Amino acid sequence: MARLLARCAVLAAVGAVLVLLLALGGGGLLIIGAGLLGVVVCAVGVWWFLAHRGAVRLLGALVVVAVPIGIVILFVHRWLWLTALVSSLCWGVALACARTALRRSRPQRPVRATAAPRPDRPVLIMNPRSGGGKVGRFGLVERAEELGARVILLDPSVQSDVTELARQAVAQGADLLGVAGGDGTQALVAAVAAEHDLPFLVVCAGTRNHFAMDLGLDRSDPARCLHALTEGEELRVDLGDVAGRAFVNTVSFGVYADVVQHPDYRDDKAGTALNLMPDLLVGEGVRRLDARVDGTVLTSQQALLVSNNAYVSPDELGGTGRRPRLDDGELGVLGIRVEGAAQAAELAVLGSQSTGLTVMTAHRVEVACDADEIPVAVDGEALRMATPVVCSLRPGALRVLVPRDRPGVVAPAPPVNWRQLVALAFGRPERTPEGVSRA
Repeated sequence: MARLLARCAVLAAVGAVLVLLLALGGGGLLIIGAGLLGVVVCAVGVWWFLAHRGAVRLLGALVVVAVPIGIVILFVHRWLWLTALVSSLCWGVALACARTALRRSRPQRPVRATAAPRPDRPVLIMNPRSGGGKVGRFGLVERAEELGARVILLDPSVQSDVTELARQAVAQGADLLGVAGGDGTQALVAAVAAEHDLPFLVVCAGTRNHFAMDLGLDRSDPARCLHALTEGEELRVDLGDVAGRAFVNTVSFGVYADVVQHPDYRDDKAGTALNLMPDLLVGEGVRRLDARVDGTVLTSQQALLVSNNAYVSPDELGGTGRRPRLDDGELGVLGIRVEGAAQAAELAVLGSQSTGLTVMTAHRVEVACDADEIPVAVDGEALRMATPVVCSLRPGALRVLVPRDRPGVVAPAPPVNWRQLVALAFGRPERTPEGVSRA
């Protein structure tokens, strides 16, 4: 099936090119040129919108809206809209088939799960405010207690030290620690569980639940996570460390870390970011970071993101982004340096091949700055840390208890590599040790 999909991808890509080449009167070249120019001009508009205020920001917004409309009008006026539509559809089919073919040709090695005994004294810490009140909405306290767990319900009106609460639970004999809350709280309690080599239960009651997603848990129904208390199995995953503090997802430095420090960010994320961006990108608040990523030096980075295991590509860092594995033993590193409209356009056209974007993996990352301390966002939590800040990974440090009956991890689509795709489509079939073709 992978070979067939690869051939379909190649044929669809060839079809997209042929449609453009066969367009009358040089229409194909006009479509390509207008498309590329549109991407470049829109990227410039986005930069103006983010990096400036007032009239320049308004101009940037108008450019981003007007350029696509103008291209559509041009295609309609020149009777090229059908050619552009067919070519775009062919290209879309090519990309969809290519990603599926590459994913099928390289099946993911599943994280090894081992049978786990039922815990005798599980303790769960629950934040009633997380995820807009999921703890109460799904009746998590009552369900956990019915399964024999002791629940520590945080008081929203009091600043609680969840690390200390977890340590007290261990001292009182807990043989499992768990959290119903956001990823920042998950990381703090996970550190205590790893320190005492206790199993850790993730109840996805936060807003995005990235860690739960990459563990293959059901984010739509947090109560299903509690089934692990009676019918569970154990996974060994890595745990990140930044300056002695654990993290399960990401650590951000630079622009994003500066934005989340602002007191208005929680109530108005978009408005706060737009208000601060001009100062952080080109104004007086510009902060440049230097980083040593194993043996590689990155200089003058505007933003740096370090993840507990790598995402498939920079496109996978959004709300739906996934990490293929949580036990590879390597940090993912993403560095961004865009200092003007020209570099923004280069990034839009070249993507991960742009000089302004660095994507790599490492075992150790050291971040430095000309300040004594810098803002850091650890799993979305706003902190300040003394420089230099060192990020590392503790391979297999965390024992995670998950329900046997869970959705599982969806293998993310890999980046499209056309050389590999052509080899898969028309090269010799790869054989397994038993001599059976995988294609």
